[in-house]
Amino acid sequence: MKAKPFVKWAGGKGQLLNKLEKRLPSYVLKEKTIPRYVEPFVGGGAMFFYLQGRYEIRESYLSDNNEDLILTYKVIKNSAKELIDELLEIEAFHLEKSEDKRKENYYRIREAYNSQEIDYQTKSQEWIERASYFIFLNKTCFNGLFRLNSKGLFNVPFGRYNNPTICDEKNLKEVQNALKDTNLFQGDFTESTEYIDDASFVYLDPPYRPLNETSHFTSYSKEGFNDESQRKLADFFKEMDQRGAKLMLSNSDPKNHDEGDGFFDELYKDFNLERIPAKRNINRDASRRGKINELVVRNYP
Repeated sequence: MKAKPFVKWAGGKGQLLNKLEKRLPSYVLKEKTIPRYVEPFVGGGAMFFYLQGRYEIRESYLSDNNEDLILTYKVIKNSAKELIDELLEIEAFHLEKSEDKRKENYYRIREAYNSQEIDYQTKSQEWIERASYFIFLNKTCFNGLFRLNSKGLFNVPFGRYNNPTICDEKNLKEVQNALKDTNLFQGDFTESTEYIDDASFVYLDPPYRPLNETSHFTSYSKEGFNDESQRKLADFFKEMDQRGAKLMLSNSDPKNHDEGDGFFDELYKDFNLERIPAKRNINRDASRRGKINELVVRNYP
């Protein structure tokens, strides 16, 4: 068994991994080795776990601007057993209830999560509780979304699931093994700059630009990620290209809904931009789920 994402994550790359793998730098495919892997928007980690199970990654630097996501990664890396014990207790308490009582329990834990005050710099027992709440909410909320309001409060409603797996014990242990030698840190993508050199392969999977006015899945942190952020990321891409790093970036294709929207075509006109078919499953309106194109941008052939 190989590690897989321990959370559901909007825009997760599970379905595209084979296609992305074919587009890895030629030296990676040939030598089955990545000297230095950097992922500044790690999210659910689908790409990292996929590569880690198939290639030798000598150094890895994973980061995200979402404080609780990175805290949870750190807890799994350093305290998986304690987290599993906590999650098993939460799972048993939750699943024995009727649906109405599960709903009450969900909002009780969401309130506890939102009212917690956490010191993100100093490891403590509270980290384990915070991580357990984070995973519980992800597994039991509507569509596995992570969304914060302008006050930084998690506001996703209860999701209706017959038998959600809140504690995937085997996978959490595999994730711990995969993270053993990984460097984890929280921060804006620009904070990865110091780890990127000409031996690096950098995978960038930012919060997606909304496909339309009603599909705003960008609030993974209270700061959000708007078009100005996307432009700043494109500048970062160009700067890291100048360093000699190999870069791959994914994003939603605005042409799925507006053929005239060349936002990313213009931003990355100097690079290799491809459109590859995918499926988008996270939409309130089931009729609007289905096949779309996603963008993959590379600075190499």
